[in-house]
Amino acid sequence: MLSLFLVLGFSSASIALIQPEELFAWKQVDYAWPTSQAREQAIQKGIYIPENNLPLGLERWKDKMFITVPRWKAGVTSTLNYVPLNSNDKSPVLIPYPSFEATSLPVNRTQMKDDRIISTFRVKADVCDRLWLVDTGVDDILGDFKQFTKPTIVIIDLKTDKVIKRYELQKSDMKENSFFANILIDVEPEDCNNAFAYIPDLGGYGLVVYSLATDDSWRVNHNFFHFDPLQGDLTVGGVNFHWTDGVFGLALSNKRKNGYRTLYFHPLASTKQFAVCTGLLRNKTAATSPNNYYAFKIVGDKGVKSQTSASDLELSSDILFFSQLQKDGIACWNIKKPLTPENIALVAYDAERLIFTNDIKLDRNEPYLYILSDKLPQYLYRTLNPNEINYRVFRLNTREA
Repeated sequence: MLSLFLVLGFSSASIALIQPEELFAWKQVDYAWPTSQAREQAIQKGIYIPENNLPLGLERWKDKMFITVPRWKAGVTSTLNYVPLNSNDKSPVLIPYPSFEATSLPVNRTQMKDDRIISTFRVKADVCDRLWLVDTGVDDILGDFKQFTKPTIVIIDLKTDKVIKRYELQKSDMKENSFFANILIDVEPEDCNNAFAYIPDLGGYGLVVYSLATDDSWRVNHNFFHFDPLQGDLTVGGVNFHWTDGVFGLALSNKRKNGYRTLYFHPLASTKQFAVCTGLLRNKTAATSPNNYYAFKIVGDKGVKSQTSASDLELSSDILFFSQLQKDGIACWNIKKPLTPENIALVAYDAERLIFTNDIKLDRNEPYLYILSDKLPQYLYRTLNPNEINYRVFRLNTREA
């Protein structure tokens, strides 16, 4: 086993493996249909094609574990769902959220309603009990591409299960190849109206900032948002593929002495980590100025084969957790130390169960890191085996890291 870790790029001093607890596992996901007849009709009409429904993002809020299912292909029934965290069923059905109607496809654009959500990749619950997401507005991304709406920020009140805000991104926020698959929220519990959302554009290589207080958005451009042309060749789960994904994973630090946080970010097709003060991002004039180049900093390099899809920072310990796509695991780094391969520890590894750790989220109230693995490359470029477990959700105790 040690020789394998050395091949993956970890020294023996940086291995501190924890066995994460597997909470849920699915061969294929199904939904909480109102009736069995409704399910059969959905299959017959192509509304539900089981093998096309791939869980991708997760987030915990109280007793709910939210699970997103983007509409990569036709036949995705519901893009936003949850399962009860205390479920005794290890392969529970997904419960569409906020309702079956809200997450089902309209027949056409004229049937779009204020609470309708077409397709989302990742969601974030803030300290004000609101769920934020970007609805890409697209069905069947890889096939018969259908754009129902422009990319739209959607905010849901988790206490009432009602959509309380929709904000359509402006034309100036986007480029021809823009693709929004993540969102991070910067807000204080005593000032919920003064929230900022940071939305990475992995395809257009930029960052969109949205201010809830002013109901305005602006695009930030920088070279650090681009992919590294030397780091787009990946092999995960035996599948080799080539990606050009730019800025992707985001994480926020504690407040600094200046009253602002540091935003840590990384492109997916890169091994570098970067940072910028949120004071710059929240100031529209400064953020969009061509003179802001040196406000962005390179933090370091995570090392060979260390491409990352998702990251999250534990504020109580200043530990940044991040996925390791080509290493089938999760690693961590103390942000008070230089970012070098020697200061990174692999905390979870499993060549079977942690194939493509697509999303991770820290629990704000308990010392847990939640992990979703989903074999995405096999789903995209080959075929998933419906007779074996393909999607998993884990919980890792960060106090053991």
